[in-house]
Amino acid sequence: MATDTHPLSLPPDLVRLGAAPAGKEAAIREAAQLLIAAGCIDPAYADSMIRRESVANTFLGHGVAIPHGMVDDRNLVRRNGIAILQVPDGVVWNEGQTARLVVAIAAQSDAHIAILRRLTRLMQDEERLGALFTTTDPADLVAALSDESAMPAAPASEAGDLAETFEWVVDYPTGLHARPAAAWVETARAAAGRVRIRHGAEVADGKTLVALLQLGLRPGDRITVSTDGPDARAVLNRLRATITGLSAREKADAAAAARKAKAVVQGWTPPAAAGREMPMIAGIGASPGLAIGPVHVMPKADLTVPDRPAPLLEGGNRLHEALNLTRQQLKALADDTARRLGPAEAGIFAAQAELLNDTDLITLACQLMVEGHGPGWSWNEAVERSAATLAANPNPLLAARAADLRDVGRRVLTRIDPDLRGGSIRDLPDTPCILIADDLSPSDTAALDMGRVIGLATAQGGPTSHTAILARTLGLPAMVAGGAALTGLADGTAAILDGQSGRLYLDPSDADLAAAHGWIEEQRVKKAQQEERRGLPARTRDGHTVEIGANVNRPDQVAMALSQGGEGVGLMRTEFLFLERGDAPSEEEQYETYRAMLEALDGRPLIVRALDIGGDKQVPHLQLPHEENPFLGVRGARLLLRHPELLEPQLRALYRAAKGAKPGALLIMFPMITTLREIETLRAVCDRIRAELDAPAVPLGIMVEVPAAAIQADMLARHVDFFSIGTNDLTQYALAIDRQHPELAAEADSLHPSVLRLIRMTVDGAEKHGRWVGVCGGIAGDPFGAALLAGLGVRELSMTPRDIPGVKDRLRDSDLAGLQDLARRALDCDSSDEVRALEGGAS
Repeated sequence: MATDTHPLSLPPDLVRLGAAPAGKEAAIREAAQLLIAAGCIDPAYADSMIRRESVANTFLGHGVAIPHGMVDDRNLVRRNGIAILQVPDGVVWNEGQTARLVVAIAAQSDAHIAILRRLTRLMQDEERLGALFTTTDPADLVAALSDESAMPAAPASEAGDLAETFEWVVDYPTGLHARPAAAWVETARAAAGRVRIRHGAEVADGKTLVALLQLGLRPGDRITVSTDGPDARAVLNRLRATITGLSAREKADAAAAARKAKAVVQGWTPPAAAGREMPMIAGIGASPGLAIGPVHVMPKADLTVPDRPAPLLEGGNRLHEALNLTRQQLKALADDTARRLGPAEAGIFAAQAELLNDTDLITLACQLMVEGHGPGWSWNEAVERSAATLAANPNPLLAARAADLRDVGRRVLTRIDPDLRGGSIRDLPDTPCILIADDLSPSDTAALDMGRVIGLATAQGGPTSHTAILARTLGLPAMVAGGAALTGLADGTAAILDGQSGRLYLDPSDADLAAAHGWIEEQRVKKAQQEERRGLPARTRDGHTVEIGANVNRPDQVAMALSQGGEGVGLMRTEFLFLERGDAPSEEEQYETYRAMLEALDGRPLIVRALDIGGDKQVPHLQLPHEENPFLGVRGARLLLRHPELLEPQLRALYRAAKGAKPGALLIMFPMITTLREIETLRAVCDRIRAELDAPAVPLGIMVEVPAAAIQADMLARHVDFFSIGTNDLTQYALAIDRQHPELAAEADSLHPSVLRLIRMTVDGAEKHGRWVGVCGGIAGDPFGAALLAGLGVRELSMTPRDIPGVKDRLRDSDLAGLQDLARRALDCDSSDEVRALEGGAS
């Protein structure tokens, strides 16, 4: 017997068109005869192909069947090959199944996996597949199913791009990871046609999460997004809106993470003891806090999945049912997580659910079942292969998604075969413990019994993993990447876990335990005071009050902001009304939103920023001209004045809302102001619209985002009612650093002395005319930054709601003279690092 294992090929003489076999067996024998004539199989292999039908269903679906012989009869295969029998009128394969293409396979090993992959992908292109059922040219079938290596290579652009395209440079600071990718996929799945994402020569199906992640997109990568189908242009616009609309959130999340990384937060320090150093295992801090208790080591889940073959139809049904049940389970988990922890954390499980829609993953599992493997084994093998590809990605964020894929894969597996449930995080001791594991899945972390688990330490993982994110949200002290020494610990070993420094201290003495308990009590008292006092004003010890607002974009977010101590909304970014949809909202829709915001605030102030488009906030469906440097182009007020069709409906909606609001509750501010003429023109439009509607006067303010506005603040203050400083943009323009730049973004520090001096100039200019100054940029939510701003004379601060309690606490524990002294010293510093070294100087 020959031992040829070359790839499968399809010469034209192995294609028979227009066949009309009497039944399934006749079709198999007719296709087998082609293989026999070509010298691919021994004649006895035809009988093996018939026997195969009695133990497995080789009908793939969509009119395609793939008969092949028994595994034990591979010795009857002389060389690899395939033959195609086209049956235009169809042949009944099984009850309710009609085959129009019979693809007979002869393969000695796994060489036919390639043809199975092509077939299953071809079945997703129904138009092309339908044409193959009736084609009169064998070359069409050869082109569709022959070896890719035998086909001429198409240029990447032709191979990867569809009818409608746009190019985009990835500006997410951490590249494309699971949560934004899931949003891309959700938008793409609503399209009737195809969606493709191409990076160089690599192409991914835009409706498939794993395929997107496997592109490994990093900041600065240029991609081409393309669509086809009847609504291709509208789909492309919606995709562009989704992709670019996520940039601001991704950058904000990255900036917050960078601030945390820079912050010097002192963890617990064991007391010095003469002649004794406590044993310790070092890892990476993932979630701050201290936990004291015995360790409980979870045994490694070395899962062995038995291969239990089943008829293909039965195996496919079991996999289909398991996938559906797991989707329902993840939906319930996401809903529960959203209620307990918040929508961002719930998004982790929405992204996991999207992994179950990956066509390549399901295709591979089906291919393995077609080969004769059991559904559980096939699914697990497909998951492991895909997870291994993700884990090998050099981007640690994407590599961490392998854990998510294995997590969701295990859920499906236990639905296919309940015997594989094995051990569980529920198998815990009755007393509270520090849980030690090789790694822990996000779903296991979300389901932890917080009454029995007081800390978490894993040998693997990273601080950006979904498990670490959930631990921080739960307030569970955690460390990751502790190494193999962790899982080698004996159950019950006494330990102290410091999730800030990422250290697990072992066998503590009585003095160590007393010190650790004392530290925990100090932190508990401090946190309780913050929680208790967050509803109180941010009034310094000597009676100076700073107004505290929240950055909120939708009415349903107001309640949470107020519960955190917010005294109003200091920044409503109205561009999100445009970014989160595929068309511009009408005047009526805007009015309803502003009215609902005012009702939710019940007389508290609402500062609405007029539409701020441009720079990093592009709205594709507005079809504005492309600019080479949008940060220095037509953005903010410049754009509004050039597009009255955007400005006037928004102002009409705002003044209509003001008619039903308490006096002074609504304030309007305009972005990106650089000249007095812009202010005068905008105020004139406001006055005209207000008169037309017989609406009350509304305070009008401007954003101070460019040095020009700060420098001439004393002149501009005569014409406005207030200033609000956008420190992110002001920093960018003052330091000439694009805050999206992958190499320089970290240097765009709003605590740079030059930025602080521009803030001080703004305050001084405003005070000459009795105007107040607020800050709605990033440093307002940093307790140290807030202390500096208050010392510089800023009267109002607006921030993310979760930052409010800490900022209020910092200001209440200070006095104005101390804050002013801190500000003076900061203005005299040479660098932002020197400014940050002053932290702790406010009193």
